Amino acid sequence: MKSYHITTLNEFIIRRQADFPYAKGELSRLLSHLGIAAKIVSKKINKAGLVDILGESGEVNVQGEEQVKLDLFADQTFISALKASGEVCGFVTEENSEIITFEDNLSRDGKYIFLMDPLDGSSNVDVNVSVGTIFGIYRRVTQRGHLAGQEDFLQEGSRMVAAGYVIYGSSTMLVYTTGKGVNGFTLDPSIGEFCLSHPDIRMPETGTIYSINEGHYARFPDGVKRYIKYCQEIDPPTSRPYTSRYIGSLVADFHRNLLKGGIFLYPSTAKAPSGKLRLAYECNPIAFIAEQAGGKASDGEKRTLDQKPTSLHQRTPYYVGSLRMVELLEEFLQQNS
Repeated sequence: MKSYHITTLNEFIIRRQADFPYAKGELSRLLSHLGIAAKIVSKKINKAGLVDILGESGEVNVQGEEQVKLDLFADQTFISALKASGEVCGFVTEENSEIITFEDNLSRDGKYIFLMDPLDGSSNVDVNVSVGTIFGIYRRVTQRGHLAGQEDFLQEGSRMVAAGYVIYGSSTMLVYTTGKGVNGFTLDPSIGEFCLSHPDIRMPETGTIYSINEGHYARFPDGVKRYIKYCQEIDPPTSRPYTSRYIGSLVADFHRNLLKGGIFLYPSTAKAPSGKLRLAYECNPIAFIAEQAGGKASDGEKRTLDQKPTSLHQRTPYYVGSLRMVELLEEFLQQNS
């Protein structure tokens, strides 16, 4: 009988530690603590229908959105786990209006800052649809030994040292990059470990899936409307019409397109001229993963990772996915500029 070697997340992290000559194990410890928090949140989500954790918490986050109990649980779990690592000096999450700084001496000396959407697509939980966690990690720019400052968090996405997401679906999967390719790990509940299941993920250059909330079609820019019509045209040589797939969770929609090829679109609208998705902790981490897998992300004109945030919760139009599909979408937008 043929035997297979299983590579766990922690084993993989240790093997790849040499990718970071400037680090002495700090990023590895941080990623290991991240994996622990993801396991805790995954278990809680899987039990969500059995315990009193669904529904609204009675609080509203900085975006003006009603927080659900799982949002708060995920937020607190990741903050606690990463504070315990001693490698993170500060945090920004979707659920908190201001920077969270850790004041103990160990954390003040931490090299890294962490940005996160703790539970993307959380409104899907009570109908048993996939949700996720999105994160980005930067090296701090302020002096170590002091509290983190806002300038630590308002860095261009191109300066990230790591980014990833966890998708909680039929299985729980952690996908991340440290700028040396993209790898995916599936949680094996029988041993309680994330195991390497998708090494060196590459996004197809093109695909046959487009993901957008077409209910807002009337409010879309003309270039986006024309691109949607292009996707719907019958043209067998180009595999059109394409398939429309929209889950309502950035992580879930992107994850499918990452593996199968496709494009995710969240344009500006008359109601939301700056778009809806947050640049720092939603768009930038996913953009980093997309580029490392051979894809592309932009606001329709400018590369997402080149945009310097001016505020913690800044929003942006967002197009991410297979390289050729995003490039064509940009051409449609430029024709209407």
